[in-house]
Amino acid sequence: MTAEMVAPAWMHTQISAEQYDSWSEEQCAGIEIVDGMVVVSPSASKRHNRLARILANALDDAAGPDWNADTDFDVRLQDVPLTNRRPDVTVYRAETIDVTPTRPEHVLLVVEVVSPGSETTDRIVKVDQYAKAGIPFYWRVEQAATGVPIVYTYVLDPATKAYRDGEMFTGTVKTTAPFPVTVELGAL
Repeated sequence: MTAEMVAPAWMHTQISAEQYDSWSEEQCAGIEIVDGMVVVSPSASKRHNRLARILANALDDAAGPDWNADTDFDVRLQDVPLTNRRPDVTVYRAETIDVTPTRPEHVLLVVEVVSPGSETTDRIVKVDQYAKAGIPFYWRVEQAATGVPIVYTYVLDPATKAYRDGEMFTGTVKTTAPFPVTVELGAL
């Protein structure tokens, strides 16, 4: 085993919210914290990142001035044990852009783009975590072999803190140089 393959000591102990908040952006990139333990996420493919970015741009454009849509930042689901997730796309209240950490009450929608290796987490684990945190909407985007993404939507039932199935869409995400961005989805 080479030195590069040895995990740092902090990956083997439970991390508190205070410890995590003291880390630099570089230390937090590419990881999530689940029940206080660091989970390292492998780098996403270019196709995955591009789809997430195009969706974020389209959602940001559609959201108007009260909401922002962004990629690649933490949503603090709970403090004890610490659970931070890093959705592929997050739609959050524009007025909370400088509030750190981003909390579920700031978030309207989270989107996860399913990739090889993230299937179970995105289809089961995160759905339950986001629902229990009270995030009103969850979208799961499956990258079909045809190249046409399939979007599964879920709506939170506040009484049960569980998502119910929403509509399922398929379609293409298009851009025209240099803009605007449009998402063409049709109901299945």
